[in-house]
Amino acid sequence: MSIQTVGVIGAGTMGNGIAQACAVSGIAVVMVDISQQAVDKGLATVAGSLDRLIKKEKMTATQKDAALARISTSTDYAALTGAQLVIEAATENEALKIKILQQLDTMLPAETIVATNTSSISITKLAAATQRADRFVGMHFFNPVPMMALVEIIRGLQTSDATHDAVAALAVTLGKTPVTVKNAPGFVVNRILVPMINEAFFVLAEGTATPEDIDNAMKLGCNQPIGPLALADMIGLDVCLAVMNVYMAEFNDSKYRPCPLLKEMVAAGWLGRKTGRGVYTY
Repeated sequence: MSIQTVGVIGAGTMGNGIAQACAVSGIAVVMVDISQQAVDKGLATVAGSLDRLIKKEKMTATQKDAALARISTSTDYAALTGAQLVIEAATENEALKIKILQQLDTMLPAETIVATNTSSISITKLAAATQRADRFVGMHFFNPVPMMALVEIIRGLQTSDATHDAVAALAVTLGKTPVTVKNAPGFVVNRILVPMINEAFFVLAEGTATPEDIDNAMKLGCNQPIGPLALADMIGLDVCLAVMNVYMAEFNDSKYRPCPLLKEMVAAGWLGRKTGRGVYTY
């Protein structure tokens, strides 16, 4: 299947990032959200991001105008009927995603592929809630989407080869590197990353080193661009805790036990950058 038009549900951080990546790569985009204010904000974010690329001389004003012209917006799912692929990038809430996917089923052509940008919810379970399980797949983009090269392509038990191949080819068109992943909690990146962050909290709780020294050790010793504790603050400590709780429930393995210090900080409301305080103060 040749994907010429992509629908994106959600104009927030991930949705507008996906829309930008598509538009810059010559793909027409229909970006949908629940309110005109939301889609206008998403489009303005894309425009601002493109302006920064112009300042860095990575894009011309003409190229910016062409990219923006490829993005249309709507508050009506009916606007998505001409897309060959619709990517759901709504809030990470299983019930909400299922509701959206079932609404899409009633109006999209049978051949349309539907993808979800979930970072944690079972692709197999979401697929089973649709009438197109073989044409359903996970496309896990990473934030910020225009900058990050990776896309995890997650196959549910029902995902067909044709569906997988079509979205993997699109990822390449977008200048991304697709990695194929079986459906499993956390997929690949978060399965490795979040337990590493959790272990950094254990090291901190044990007084082995200061937060700054833990982060510097991982940056300088493992060539990581940001230390695990600073990254936790960026992701949100509540999000990290929620992911570890999912792993603990799904695998029933004590190695996924959330660090008590992480739980204590979340209970205190110290969630990281978004609250002004986490491991560090902002």
